[in-house]
Amino acid sequence: MPSRPAASPRDIYRQLKDMILGFSLYPGARVTENELAVRFGVSRTPVREALQRLAAEGYLTIRPKQGCFVRDIDIETINHYYDVRIALEMRALELACVSMPDSQIKKLAAVWNPQQAPKQPPPMETMVARDEGFHMALAAGAGNSVLAGYLKDVNEHIHIVRRLDFTEATRVDHTYAEHHEILQRLLERDADAAKILMLRHIRKSADVAKAITLTQLAQQRIRARAK
Repeated sequence: MPSRPAASPRDIYRQLKDMILGFSLYPGARVTENELAVRFGVSRTPVREALQRLAAEGYLTIRPKQGCFVRDIDIETINHYYDVRIALEMRALELACVSMPDSQIKKLAAVWNPQQAPKQPPPMETMVARDEGFHMALAAGAGNSVLAGYLKDVNEHIHIVRRLDFTEATRVDHTYAEHHEILQRLLERDADAAKILMLRHIRKSADVAKAITLTQLAQQRIRARAK
């Protein structure tokens, strides 16, 4: 029987990222190259490459002479990032209302027509990518590349909780409907109405994601104590 091929750095990276995002690796937990090398049946080199990539993306913290630690989730800091996100998105809508052509708005609206919502919920990462793509498209339509760059950075910092907004099928349907309604207000060039809808949309998404995050963290603490 042929031997199973060794996991590549990319495979290890993906599996570790899934474990972090799913809280299988608890926030604050220490991970070592040796333990992971044994787990994946590889040398320390591909493990080190995967850990360095995760650290560069902010999922891990590498402390000299101490090791690698899964990044802690600080809900207060997450709240601050959401505050910044709201400010950026409000400004993006104001600018897009003036600068974004009808053709681009209509094209985006067709994508987010509630009738186009998937019958079966897509994987969370897929839905997060679509959702972020919507918001980044509006930022691009604003015509301010600096604003878009800051929004992209904020999205990366809240990604670990934002993905949890799509654990329920109803949230996918609601997201399509909310995005589509925002775009209708943009077509009418009603920035104030679009901003009200966007603010409601972001706050709802944030509340759902943070509530699930806190619940999962609490469950993981109980499991950790039971071991």
